[in-house]
Amino acid sequence: MDASKNKRLKDVEISFPIVYGTISFWLGKKASEYNSHKWTVYVRSANNEDLSVIVKRVVFQLHPSFQNPTRVVEQQPFELSESGWGEFEIAITLYFHSDVCEKRLDLFHLLKLYPEEEAGPQSTKKPVVVETYDEIVFPEPTEAFFLRVQNHPAANVPRLPPGITLPPPGSVEIVPYEKKRGDTRDHPLSQWFSNFSEADELLKLAAARQQAHIAKLRRQLTMIEGMPQQSKGLSGPGQQFGHI
Repeated sequence: MDASKNKRLKDVEISFPIVYGTISFWLGKKASEYNSHKWTVYVRSANNEDLSVIVKRVVFQLHPSFQNPTRVVEQQPFELSESGWGEFEIAITLYFHSDVCEKRLDLFHLLKLYPEEEAGPQSTKKPVVVETYDEIVFPEPTEAFFLRVQNHPAANVPRLPPGITLPPPGSVEIVPYEKKRGDTRDHPLSQWFSNFSEADELLKLAAARQQAHIAKLRRQLTMIEGMPQQSKGLSGPGQQFGHI
């Protein structure tokens, strides 16, 4: 590989807004003691564009009571669906393409099956949706990475500072982006996805900046059924198990 492609751009950072969460449906009359809900856990772009431009694979770590609790997803959409009866914390690990970041990113999400009291009784038609908005920030990207994502709709790419010049067109192979079947804008659950655009100013005030190796999580806000709320801890004893 041309060494110039590995040149890092000082004072430049590229960010990708992401959302990760769960959507759970009560099975109603089909529910049993150990199989009351069907749910999906996922990581998506905040604007529902294809995340595979940066993400190579996602590993979901389920409760050990599930068969094969370590689930690896290597293509968009980065999600998995299961069924069970209890709430537990899901570990979500993102691995990036080699030109993006050498470090992995660990996230954690509490699977929620049961609605808040103010939301009313359980319904087979209205799922329980819990989503968290974050931004993954890549400081000092390589020229190759910058050129590869500069026109991608999922990326926030800044203007280059004065004095920084990029290779002329044609010196780096740029793959045009085409709409893929993996884009989550056509996802069957997309009607339940939260819209985080109006929450942006709240995010700026609510979250502190954190360094997570090369990738940094910059802003965070948990949305529970469309309403900003504090992140909640694990459920009490007896609620930790997902599947028998």
